[in-house]
Amino acid sequence: MNTQYFIEVEIGTPAQKFTVVPDTGSSNLWVYSSNCRSIPCRTHDTYNSNNSSTYEEGGASFEIQYGSGGIKGFESTDNAAFGGATSKMGFGEIQHCSGASFYVSQMDGIVGLGYDTISVNHLPTFMTASDLPEKSFSFYMKNNPDESIMVMPGHLTEGYTELYKHNVVE
Repeated sequence: MNTQYFIEVEIGTPAQKFTVVPDTGSSNLWVYSSNCRSIPCRTHDTYNSNNSSTYEEGGASFEIQYGSGGIKGFESTDNAAFGGATSKMGFGEIQHCSGASFYVSQMDGIVGLGYDTISVNHLPTFMTASDLPEKSFSFYMKNNPDESIMVMPGHLTEGYTELYKHNVVE
């Protein structure tokens, strides 16, 4: 119903693939952990640190409360990649979630695209930690999800009609 959009993020070495929501209103990457026992974790892809040679144990508690529910787990560090960009970064390995949206969504997690200042546990965001020379992105949304795209870094210069532009001021 055009209420969520998804991208694929890879975490670990070798890469474990996850369907995540690119969220401009949050700043952390998190995915369900293989040791999560909540029902949504049983029906989604989960991150298994034992299968990654680049995993680093973090251990600090990780918790986010959204308007539609919450997630709890712990910090881990590993390689993350999407859209051709890579980053060694801290992320949330989720062991428990609550809220109806986690049961019905196809997402395995979220990649926050907001600023570091709102990041849980002051973890650097993907954009900050990435190897991108320009830290920008844009979305082009269509009614047909297969026609929607995210561009990173930058934006398209042709092939669309601009309906609205929002300048970020802080």
